[in-house]
Amino acid sequence: MYDRGWSDGLPLVAPTRERVLRMLEGTSRSGDEIVALMPPNLVECTVEKVAVNAVMAGCRPEYLPVVLASLEAICSDEFNMHGILATTMGVGPVLIVNGPIATEIGMNSGVNVLGHGNRANATIGRAVQLVVRNVGGGAPGGIDRATHGSMSKLGFCFTEDEAGSPWTTLAEDRGFDRCVDVVTAFCGEGPRI
Repeated sequence: MYDRGWSDGLPLVAPTRERVLRMLEGTSRSGDEIVALMPPNLVECTVEKVAVNAVMAGCRPEYLPVVLASLEAICSDEFNMHGILATTMGVGPVLIVNGPIATEIGMNSGVNVLGHGNRANATIGRAVQLVVRNVGGGAPGGIDRATHGSMSKLGFCFTEDEAGSPWTTLAEDRGFDRCVDVVTAFCGEGPRI
């Protein structure tokens, strides 16, 4: 898979038929349903293609709805994923998950929220980036023109500490009820020292 250019440089889980079918059990959506036109090549991206890349990223089936929502967010005109890929700036999608699903799938919102050690946070963001690369054609050195790159290009996904925060959530600030599952995507760089 690495030699075929499907990898982000890290090892991948082989997307066997059985694993992809198991991943598709994480959603009620049909495998042939089109999620979005995936930039930069504007390829029709189906739920099944997303499932294949989610398997490769190491996602569990219950993460698939968040991956799908994240892809819908970054494929909107407002987000402009093609423009993000075409810039030389080292930026990528930052995904913030709100709502009950974050707790249900075990996302980390506390210590080391932007670091290693949480499968949901790491693999959801990675799956999104693999779809952009493998379905949309957004591989580094092609349309992806980032000069230095960024960790946000590998997968930048986390949730807010809704229970421990005295403030309203980002989703609430954007007009959503706290009990609704929401993914907010914005273009961002990795943390700076």
